[in-house]
Amino acid sequence: MTQPIFLIGARGCGKTTIGQALTHACDFRFVDTDQVLQQRSGMSVADIVAAEGWQGFRGRETETLISVTQPGTVIATGGGIILAPVNCEFMRQNGVVVYLNAPVPVLARRLEAFPEADQRPTLTGKPISEEVADVLAQRDALYRATAHYIVDASATPERVVTLILDALHLATAS
Repeated sequence: MTQPIFLIGARGCGKTTIGQALTHACDFRFVDTDQVLQQRSGMSVADIVAAEGWQGFRGRETETLISVTQPGTVIATGGGIILAPVNCEFMRQNGVVVYLNAPVPVLARRLEAFPEADQRPTLTGKPISEEVADVLAQRDALYRATAHYIVDASATPERVVTLILDALHLATAS
């Protein structure tokens, strides 16, 4: 299989960590859409949102997604990439979409341990655990509808990679 693998999920679910580990396991290239977007614009996500609003950021996010999609690539996406239907359709048609699903307490604990406020601006202004619960409640159905596979991302990175590889092997065997 050389189709791109898109990793979707809420902030803190491990898209970057799992993506990097997955690239080693399947000898793919790794791309993080938020990192590419920031490098190209010379601004942090928070700065882009401050200057252009979320709509401006989302437009840049779609352009970045399309530009980095290539065979043999694991692509970690931003948590809100599924808010644009065009992104969901693009990912489903151009690769395999894996939803890294984790419960709110796990996500909140990870975000509190590594806040990265410049890369992860607040979406609601609420405390992390409340924000994560609110955002996940709004987005979970979109993640599920977009995904080809849903994987428990609360496990160790090694276990999550194994779960993804198992799902992909089942997909290629059928």
